[in-house]
Amino acid sequence: MSPASATPARAHTRRLIAVAVLVPVLAALALWAFAWPAARTAPRDLPLGVAGPTAATAQLEQQLTRHKGAFEIHHYADEAAARDAIEDRTVYGAVVVTAQGPELLTASAAGPVVAQLLQQAVAQQASATGAQVRTVDVVAAPAKDPRGAAMTSSVLPLALAGIAAGSVVTLLGLSGVRAVAALVGSAALTGMAAAGIAHSWLGVLTGDWWTEAGVLGLATLAVSAAIAGLAALLGTAGIGVGGGVVMLLGNPFSGASSAPQMLPEPVGTIGQWLPPGAGATLLRSVSFFDGAAATGPTLTLTWWAALGLGAVLLGNALRGRAKSAAPAAERELAPIG
Repeated sequence: MSPASATPARAHTRRLIAVAVLVPVLAALALWAFAWPAARTAPRDLPLGVAGPTAATAQLEQQLTRHKGAFEIHHYADEAAARDAIEDRTVYGAVVVTAQGPELLTASAAGPVVAQLLQQAVAQQASATGAQVRTVDVVAAPAKDPRGAAMTSSVLPLALAGIAAGSVVTLLGLSGVRAVAALVGSAALTGMAAAGIAHSWLGVLTGDWWTEAGVLGLATLAVSAAIAGLAALLGTAGIGVGGGVVMLLGNPFSGASSAPQMLPEPVGTIGQWLPPGAGATLLRSVSFFDGAAATGPTLTLTWWAALGLGAVLLGNALRGRAKSAAPAAERELAPIG
C-alpha cells in the first residue's frame, strides 16, 4: 500500500474509532442526566408551612423534622397567612392545626407530585395519633391537566424550537441585526403558537393569554439566542455546545415534572439557571399564581436572551473587523511598483 493511499485509510480508522467511542459516551451522559435525577427524586428542604399556636404546632414540627433535610419549615400565625404564603409561592403547602384536627393546604398547580407527597407525609404523621387530615387544594391544577402532564411536556418542545431557530439562523448565514430580528421574530411567533395550543385549545394554562405567550416566547428566545450566539463566536461547533447543554442539562434538571427541591443538589439549582427550568417556573407563576415569584426566572431568561443576542452582534463585529484587516495587510505587503 502506498503512503498516499494509507493516509485516507488511517483517517477513516480514526473516525470509526471516534464514533465507536463517542456514541456510548453520549448515551451514558444522557442516561445519567435524565435517569439519575428521576431515580433520586425526594424532598430536600422543600418549603412547607406550619400554622397555628406554637404550643399546638410544636409536636407536629418535631414529627416533620424527623425527615432530616426533607422540609424547610415556615411558621405562620393562622390559616389565612398560610394561604397567602402558598399563593405567593413561598411554600408548596402548609399544615394548619385546628380544633377539629390537622388540615393540609396544598397547591397542585405548583406541582401535583409535590402535593401528593405532602398528603402522604402528613397522613403518615397523623395516623400515629389516629387523627384524620382534611386536605384543601388552595391553587388547584387545571381540570384539563390535573396531573400536570401537559405542563411538563411543554418544556422539551420549546427547547427544541429554540435550538432549531438558532441553528437555522446560523446555517442560513444570517448575522448581525438580521440574525437578531430573525431570532426575536421566530420566538414571538413560537410563543403565540404555543399559547394558542396550550391555552386556547387544550386549556391547560389558565392565566392571561398574552402574558403566557410572552413567557413562552422569552423561553424560546433564551435558547435560540444562546445557540446563535455561541455559533457566532465558536462557529458551527457552538450549535453542538449550546444544544448539548440545553438538552442534557436544561431539560432533565428543570424540575418541571416535580419541583427543583425534589431533585438532588446541585441539580435543582443548576436547572433554575438554565432556560428550560426558568421557563417552566415562570410559566407556572404567570399561569396559576398571578405572577407571584416571577422576578427570578424572568431575569434568568432575560439574561440568557440578552447575552445570546449580544454575542450574535459581537461575532458579526469581530468578523467584519477581521475582513477589513485582511485587505489592509495585503496592501502593506504588496510590492511598490
